[in-house]
Amino acid sequence: MNEITPPSTLPDGAIPAATLVIMRPADDGGPDEILMVKRSVKMAFAAGAVVFPGGRIDPDDYVVAHRHGYTEGDVEGAARVAAIRETLEETGLAVGWPGLAEKDIAGVRKALLAEILLSTMLEERGDRLALDSLVPFARWCPNFKEARTFDTRFFAVAAPPHSQELTVEEAEHSHIFWASARDTLAMADRGEASVIFPTRRNLERLAQTPDFSSFSDHAGQFSIDLITPWIEDRDGGSHLCIPGHLGYPVTSEPLDRIRRG
Repeated sequence: MNEITPPSTLPDGAIPAATLVIMRPADDGGPDEILMVKRSVKMAFAAGAVVFPGGRIDPDDYVVAHRHGYTEGDVEGAARVAAIRETLEETGLAVGWPGLAEKDIAGVRKALLAEILLSTMLEERGDRLALDSLVPFARWCPNFKEARTFDTRFFAVAAPPHSQELTVEEAEHSHIFWASARDTLAMADRGEASVIFPTRRNLERLAQTPDFSSFSDHAGQFSIDLITPWIEDRDGGSHLCIPGHLGYPVTSEPLDRIRRG
């Protein structure tokens, strides 16, 4: 199992968050498809950008994690809970909740969006989350003056079987779709989608492997160190850079070509 290296320092005011890469086999036998959402243009952070589902960690996520065996205040456990909760709220896909029947998903999602606590619903239903089904593979904390600062833990998971139509939570997102990492990168290169720097780097990493199983094996080969990109002069120009030992095939990009947030 990966070990997460704790950072020595974090930018002041960094918001703990989690994001989830959900992967399913493609009908044509190609690389696994990934669930992507397009953020509303009205959002303060990454407006109009294509991202993975996720969001900030709520206080109740720590409560749920503690009830699942994590120590009190454990951010890693709370991040797993947040990734599952945010995905259900944002897309209607119940990941990591084996006791939740498909017919009940809409009602549970509505309750979560109405700010009914996840801990309360789990207790009333007698359910437990499958937190161990999530594979941790990265932790990013970009510190850009143009954007809010999030300390985000990244997880991957195999998509559960489902037959219901997935829909976005309209307050935050405008579109939802499945596409391979390569196809989403191609959309961005053609100007059909906007991706921020961390999303592009992680799509490039995901594109190295064909499916969830292979990516899980890949993720297990690297430590999970806190990534805070920095600016460096390379080849006569300013580049935004990340470390070269964490499994990313591209570790720098010209500063004038990137979208930070």
